[in-house]
Amino acid sequence: MRHSNSTDPAELPDSHSTPRRSRRARRRLGWGVAGVAGVAAVIGAVLVTPIVPAAEAEPALDRFYSQRPEWKPCGDAPLDAAGAQCADITVPLNYAAPQGETITVAISRIAATDRANRRGIILSNPGGPGGAGLGFTVEFGAAMTADVRARYDLIGIDPRGVGRSSAVHCGWPRGFGLQSAGLDAVGYAESVAVQSDLAARCAASGGERLRYFTTRNTARDLDVIRGVLGEEKASFYGTSYGTYLGSVYTQMFPERSDRIVLDSSVDPVRYGAVDMMRDMGAPNEAALDSWADSAAAKEGEYHLGANREQVRATLMDLIRRAAEKPIRIGEYEVDEHSLPMMIFTALDDPRTYDTVSDMVRLFADAADGVPVDPDPGILKSLAYMLKADPEDGAAQMAIMCGDVAVPRDPGWYWRNIEAARATQPVFGAFANNITPCAFWAPPVESPTVVDNSIPALIVQSTGDTRTSYGNAQGMHRALPASRMVTLENVAIHWIFGRYPNSCVYSAVNTYFRDGALPANDVTCQAD
Repeated sequence: MRHSNSTDPAELPDSHSTPRRSRRARRRLGWGVAGVAGVAAVIGAVLVTPIVPAAEAEPALDRFYSQRPEWKPCGDAPLDAAGAQCADITVPLNYAAPQGETITVAISRIAATDRANRRGIILSNPGGPGGAGLGFTVEFGAAMTADVRARYDLIGIDPRGVGRSSAVHCGWPRGFGLQSAGLDAVGYAESVAVQSDLAARCAASGGERLRYFTTRNTARDLDVIRGVLGEEKASFYGTSYGTYLGSVYTQMFPERSDRIVLDSSVDPVRYGAVDMMRDMGAPNEAALDSWADSAAAKEGEYHLGANREQVRATLMDLIRRAAEKPIRIGEYEVDEHSLPMMIFTALDDPRTYDTVSDMVRLFADAADGVPVDPDPGILKSLAYMLKADPEDGAAQMAIMCGDVAVPRDPGWYWRNIEAARATQPVFGAFANNITPCAFWAPPVESPTVVDNSIPALIVQSTGDTRTSYGNAQGMHRALPASRMVTLENVAIHWIFGRYPNSCVYSAVNTYFRDGALPANDVTCQAD
């Protein structure tokens, strides 16, 4: 169902189709928080008109659980090389109306090789939300010891709305639904307008249907997959948002939960487009300090400053210059909203600090009019962020906005942004910014309260910039039968399969092999 006054996405104005006005010209337009809040309120009133959900019905799900998968080659080089097969599983769009519309969920399977000692299946999710996970098994499977790997079928999944699984796209002109709010009320007004436009495009193209692309429904999909594969229980490995999905599964299907590993965890109490995002501000500023130290140590190469303070000042000056006049990189214009996001995307691994320095040096040269030759990786990131190439990331927002309601007053976000600037000068305006969720239809279901005694192994680095260490502690509290393995003094997001560490890897492999959690929480050091 569409909203009565919805517009075809193709007819909506493209925010990147006209030249961006200079900062002075935009000031003359009189944009400000108060003015844009009025516009946003009108848009929001349209987009959040309640839609009556399908009537609750006694689920008749036997036909879904009794499917038999038709396995075929995946058509994906890494998966095919690993001997994987793929299949499409049919699930209800709305589990409260299983006789209604259905969608497909794509899965992959790398089969256990030791059939005599086969333990079962490991379902998985790589995070996001909105991350495609069909090939994720190749990555975390490589971190398994041979005996553990041989005993499990590793199941990769593109969650509903993502990749090959009835993908959600809203015709966005940009890839990210997240951006920095900018430096002042002018920049914030622009951000509010962009976010409300993104939500309007999704309302026009997806309508009520989008409301069922949620974590709770993805957890139900996981259980259908378990049943289809003929397993009484399912183990699970998830990173980032995938840890939230895994915890929701344990809450909804405790009797079906086997060995659960949660890597770089979300706090279930703080999950959503507000608290979880705000928790990213401080650890990213801390990581930025570490990066600045590394850049200063190579002043002769990067010329960004001789100490942390100078390097930070160079970056802040660059953001101010991008606000006044966007920095041209090929066909792309990098402004105050996108420049901090480009830095953010590379701060989740200390091994990429030189990449951040290369990027900042590139932007500084381009701002000075020096000809630049961007790295293909930078161009790829810009293409996604600013042009939605190859596709937009609307699925991420659809899931987060469909899971948890958020404040709708733009002024509320502005006050948080201003309050954060003193301690988070680069990332406070991102971590506290308004998102499309402020203009989204209300969730169909209440968020899941995770509070159960299912055993789980939680692994986390202390400096994680995506899911803070405090978030992992929150997950530990929500699952009191869990054990936590802490990797100290490392700022890495996603450890097992990405950041080799003998202590962490041993804990995960031991748990998957023996099913025995450590007697107490464990602290690991970098190798």
